[in-house]
Amino acid sequence: MTAKNLLKVVTLVTTVLISFSYTCRAQVWMPDLGNSTYKNPVLYADYSDPDVIRTGDDYYLVASSFTCQPGIPVLHSKDLVNWTIINYVYITLPFDRYKQVQHGQGSWAPSIRYHNGKYYVYVCTPEEGLLMAETTDPAGKWEMHVVKNVRGWEDPCPFWDEDGQAYLLHGKKGAGPAILHKMSADGHALLDTGVLIYQDRQKQPVLEGFKFMEKRDGYYYFAAPAGGVSTGWQSIFRSKNIYGPYEDKIVMNQGKTQINGPHQGGYVETQTGEWWFMHFQAKGAYGRIVHLQPVHWENGWPVTGQDDDHDGTGEPVMTYRKPNVGKTYPATAPQTTDEFNSNQLGLQWQWQAAPDDKWYTLLPQQGKIRLNATSRPVGNGNLFYAGNLLLQKLTAPAFTVTTQMQFKPEQNGERAGLVMMGSYFTCLCIEKRDDGLVLVLYEGKKQAGTQPMTELASEPVNTVQVWLRGMIDENATCQYAYSTNGKDFKTIGTRCKLEKGDWIGAKTGLFCIDPNATEQKEGFADFDYFRVAANK
Repeated sequence: MTAKNLLKVVTLVTTVLISFSYTCRAQVWMPDLGNSTYKNPVLYADYSDPDVIRTGDDYYLVASSFTCQPGIPVLHSKDLVNWTIINYVYITLPFDRYKQVQHGQGSWAPSIRYHNGKYYVYVCTPEEGLLMAETTDPAGKWEMHVVKNVRGWEDPCPFWDEDGQAYLLHGKKGAGPAILHKMSADGHALLDTGVLIYQDRQKQPVLEGFKFMEKRDGYYYFAAPAGGVSTGWQSIFRSKNIYGPYEDKIVMNQGKTQINGPHQGGYVETQTGEWWFMHFQAKGAYGRIVHLQPVHWENGWPVTGQDDDHDGTGEPVMTYRKPNVGKTYPATAPQTTDEFNSNQLGLQWQWQAAPDDKWYTLLPQQGKIRLNATSRPVGNGNLFYAGNLLLQKLTAPAFTVTTQMQFKPEQNGERAGLVMMGSYFTCLCIEKRDDGLVLVLYEGKKQAGTQPMTELASEPVNTVQVWLRGMIDENATCQYAYSTNGKDFKTIGTRCKLEKGDWIGAKTGLFCIDPNATEQKEGFADFDYFRVAANK
């Protein structure tokens, strides 16, 4: 091996080790306590409306994405505690309007099931209708189908009975009744107009998030939360006939705990015969974070959580022994830090609209991502309706994000930097103006989403290279800081609040934008990394 080739190998290995080191340090929230126990939430991130299944020794979880794309993340685990992102069900939704930002729209409450060698995900969009995606490999390509064009449906879940007959259970927007359809065996078509199988607005108000469970001891079971996202409970419904009538029972509520809701999720059985429930808790700016609860069956009902008073209704646990899956697996967590050394965008990233190749270029040989200053003239550069924001979820109650950026603008108004996105959002960026480059802290609001952002603070800078930092605390506020040498950071402005978006939690990430409408050569910004670490 020549000295030149040896140097290349050493450089590559060093780069990989550095990337691995930062990735390991990046996992600020680790639910696995390392002593055969875990702490909740197992996912301190906005995996809203989770559903979970097991095939063999593998567990798969899907969640809502709303306007964010690629959409419906697929997470994998071996033990229900340690999760990583392995895929998305779709890159873009099959409707043209999602090429633009559609806050609050998009994929709502998917369900995942396995049947006859295939994985199925059913989901509704509030305006377009019922969609189904199928695959033989959850980490591979999913094939999307439009099952029915209809408005106002939500929370679909399929079920294949013992005789092979397929069914679909769903609700209606606004937390409507449970409606059951017969479905073709391949899951591609509904065979009737549907039958209302349960509704009791006094006893189980705001009923939603329907999830069929397996048939057990001659009973059909489905799970559904009621009472509202922040104030409700988890209920189970059972009947000897799939069309009812159904008995109902509240199997978990908040009780004396701090876990408000607790809201919808999925039940799953382990290889060893244990039952567990994964559900979300509404946590303000952090979104709908995911908890794992033990389940035991009592008198034909799945008592969920810890039932200290033995009344058949459990309360959420904060720590508990890990599920018995027959083996012990290493601690992991969903991806956060990105060194941009890959020729594929990291799975932690989503955009606010359907991805467009003109927005970015990966430069793996340089370990960078280039974001192009794509024109966004509406709102004079306001980011609320900008699709080309590269965003990821908040993944811990408190953490620090740092990025290194080189900015090469072409015309006045172009800006690039770090953003904390929500219905109220802030960003720290470099902007090209008549008098040179300026570091600017901006704020924007949903109510003024087509208006210019408001400047909170600014300082002139005399360099195109800058390090930007956001320090998030447990009160969901962010203190921004910057550096021109990567070592000495200076704070700018006061602490800024983080705020959830339309049905999603706040997100953090990178952007480069041109507020001008003219067709001119665009500038760009190269980001060397995006690192997530514990606060110092």
